[in-house]
Amino acid sequence: MAHSGKDRRIDYIEFIVGDIARSRRFYGEAFGWTFTDYGPSYCEFSDGNLKGGFTTEGSAKPGGALIILYADDLPEALKKVEAAGGRIVKPVYAFPGGRRFHFADPDGYELGIWSDK
Repeated sequence: MAHSGKDRRIDYIEFIVGDIARSRRFYGEAFGWTFTDYGPSYCEFSDGNLKGGFTTEGSAKPGGALIILYADDLPEALKKVEAAGGRIVKPVYAFPGGRRFHFADPDGYELGIWSDK
């Protein structure tokens, strides 16, 4: 399988927020970010370079944005995470646009890996 050039790179950052409208207003006014809504509990943002999202699904964790990497081959990425000592905290699941899983690194930091394949 040919690699996309973004394989295993930080691709997306997700913030769990208490109020999506408040977050849109703050980041739009402070930084000029643009937004795309995907229902009442999810809003994607773009700073012109990196994309991310605001979600109300979960509890806000100050200082705890979810960093999401992209993988050309999600099953292979999962195997590598486990082999390196990562702990799967949310098994592979589908969402609009692809599939992803979450893992904890050896220090307990939670990250996600997604793929559109």
